[in-house]
Amino acid sequence: MKIILSAKNFPISPKLNARIERKINKLSRYFSPSTEVQVRLSAEKNERRLCEITIPFEGGVLRAEECTDDMYQSVDHVLIKIERQIHRHRTKLEKRLREGAFQPEVPEYFESLDEDEHVLIRTKHYTIKPMSIEDATDQMQMLGHAFFVFINSDTQATCVLYQRKDGNYGMLEPES
Repeated sequence: MKIILSAKNFPISPKLNARIERKINKLSRYFSPSTEVQVRLSAEKNERRLCEITIPFEGGVLRAEECTDDMYQSVDHVLIKIERQIHRHRTKLEKRLREGAFQPEVPEYFESLDEDEHVLIRTKHYTIKPMSIEDATDQMQMLGHAFFVFINSDTQATCVLYQRKDGNYGMLEPES
């Protein structure tokens, strides 16, 4: 596995680097050797340490983040979350693994801005593939997002699936 490690406002010690590599390499049994794992570490206000791991592959993305007072704990907790996602969606992931579907994704970069300004800071491009509503729900859960844009395989319309405050899901579908 290829590990892309980046840090913001935080120096990466050799000990931390070795620990991250050792723990992520334990996940290699689930992925092909060419899989890229993006690890982002950052120090936030109030001594909070954030660790985010993203594993992109064709047909989906595994992503988790954790924020604690200690970077080592953040790394441990985020890896537990990733492994839970793998086990929860194991059947679908194994099917995609057999098809050799993992491909790298371009890393995202964040820009710091003044807090008073509200401007577009990031544009994300991705391919939209036709999928069922159930697959879109699973993908949204794996990403940990509150919404997901997809092409409904039944109607061929671009839809937005979102999570409601009551925990259920809603879908926006344009009328023809």
